[in-house]
This record gives sequence, C-alpha cells and structure tokens, in this order.
Amino acid sequence: MSDVYLDATTLISLGTIGELERLASLDGRLVVPSAVREEVTTEPAKTNLERFLDHYDVRSAPEEVGERVPHARSVLGDDTERGDVHIVAAVLAYTASDRAVGVVSDDRRVRTTCRGLGATVTGTIGIVVRAVDEGLDPDAAKDLVSRLDAHGLHLTGELRETADELIDEAARDDEAS
Repeated sequence: MSDVYLDATTLISLGTIGELERLASLDGRLVVPSAVREEVTTEPAKTNLERFLDHYDVRSAPEEVGERVPHARSVLGDDTERGDVHIVAAVLAYTASDRAVGVVSDDRRVRTTCRGLGATVTGTIGIVVRAVDEGLDPDAAKDLVSRLDAHGLHLTGELRETADELIDEAARDDEAS
C-alpha cells in the first residue's frame, strides 16, 4: 500500500463544500504534512479538515520527508517551506527508495513536478471521477463539479467539458462492469 499525499488545493476545494470524505476512498494511506495543514485557513474548509483528520486515519509526513525539504526547495525554486515544498520532498524521499507515492493536488506546478519525479498524480476532478467509478450517480458528480466551480476551484470551460466527459466515461465503464 502506498502513501497518498494531499495538497492544500484539494483540501480547500473539497473542504469548502463539505466533501472531504471523498478522499477516504483512495487506495493507500492518506498523508497531510503539517505545512499543508497550516495552509488551510479559510472556513469552512479549516473546520471540515479538522473533522476529517479526527474521523479518518490520516497521517503526518514521516521524518525522512523533512530531510528532503532543502532539495525540494531547490527543485521548486522556493525560498519558503510551504506545503508545496513538503509534497515534493515526500515524492523525492519515496522515489529515492523506490517506493510508490501518490499526490492529490490541483496546483499545476506541483502536479508537473511530482509526475516528473515519478509520483502518481491526480486532482480534485480525478477524485470526483473516482467517486463515479465507486457508484456515485453521474448527475450527482456533475453537481459536485458545479459546486466546486462555484466555490473556488474556477474551472475553465474546457476543463468543465473534460470533467463531464470523464464522469460520463466512468459511468459507462461502471455500467459495463
């Protein structure tokens, strides 16, 4: 079982609309570094994250991740130790020892960097599509995407169409199973 690192972008998006439990269906142990937790400051995302962390088995990053922070800062060209740096540090630590690691983020720079370093990467829309794979009604999934868009995810028209297509495809695949 691999660890799946959750970034603030997804925690804020799903937390704002009260849908963090969608993350619990991911394959792997969920990890939220303390630097990422500190970035979730807006309500209701902050309170919903606290509840999520109390209810589900979500871990903090292991010590070895902290040892990779300077390298991650260099990779990202960051001067500070924000959550993004800790996510990349985790990927560096895991891939250095040939362990699989997943990342859930909507930040393009984080996604591109982590994918390039060998992590499996998805975002909030990927979490919604996965929920359809697990039985969420496609119309409910599209409503979820609309709620995300209305509360801060800010989808482009193209991304919205892609999300709808992925939801429809997941629903067809689910029907065929």
